Amino acid sequence: MKLGFLGGGNMAAALMGGLLSKGFRGGDMVVVELDPARRAWLKENFPVHVLEHDGPLIEQADVLVLAVKPQQLRAALATLPMPYPGQLILSIAAGVRAGDISRWLGGHPAVVRAMPNTPALVGAGITGLYALPGVIPAQREQASRVMEAVGSVVWVQDEGQLDAITAVSGSGPAYVFYFIEALEEAAIDQGLAADTARQLALTTFFGASALAIKDGAPPAELRSRVTSKGGTTERGIQVLESHHIKAIVLEAVRAAALRSRELGDLLGRDA
Repeated sequence: MKLGFLGGGNMAAALMGGLLSKGFRGGDMVVVELDPARRAWLKENFPVHVLEHDGPLIEQADVLVLAVKPQQLRAALATLPMPYPGQLILSIAAGVRAGDISRWLGGHPAVVRAMPNTPALVGAGITGLYALPGVIPAQREQASRVMEAVGSVVWVQDEGQLDAITAVSGSGPAYVFYFIEALEEAAIDQGLAADTARQLALTTFFGASALAIKDGAPPAELRSRVTSKGGTTERGIQVLESHHIKAIVLEAVRAAALRSRELGDLLGRDA
């Protein structure tokens, strides 16, 4: 499978690194990057073809990954020739809908939209994927293989569900960092040194997530195992419940999903 990347930013670099670690050949990958400093960095760090402009290498790719900023995507596509019939267009440009990309490419049917999250940068991401009806099973498999280089994938049948994925896993790392930040501040408030507070907060989150993944039990059950009757954890949970933290999280995700839909409308609008 030959891969082309339009844009060589952090997520594209993470994908290239992940693919190389899984045995993909650098000679089968090409990236087009306009920024000279970034091109130099890519050449130094990856055994792939790095170009300033598109050419036959990227035009002949089996999969073309769109990895430019969402606001720049339409203009970037205007500089490319129309994709050949069997080429899969895989977009990781947040918020830009698959139908709009297809329309900008003259109605090209083979478009998959991906919503990865930032843990993909360390190979621990999860990506939501949606395919237009014209994407054949072999192309869906290609999209999965590319995104599985940086974590796991989930497919949705309704593109609108990508707004929910954006709000949960796309924005979710920020929610987790927010809670880590709060737990760290609480530890300092209790008199612990700042470096100790950070280590406790980070390792607690990492360990709890690892345990939840390995155990497989519902989070509510795992929480109940830790929450002894009349104990310290129960007292802390009571405070969280009294402030309706779950309801606040639901409200935050709904707000993020709404903003995702708004951005999709804005980015797909014809000027």
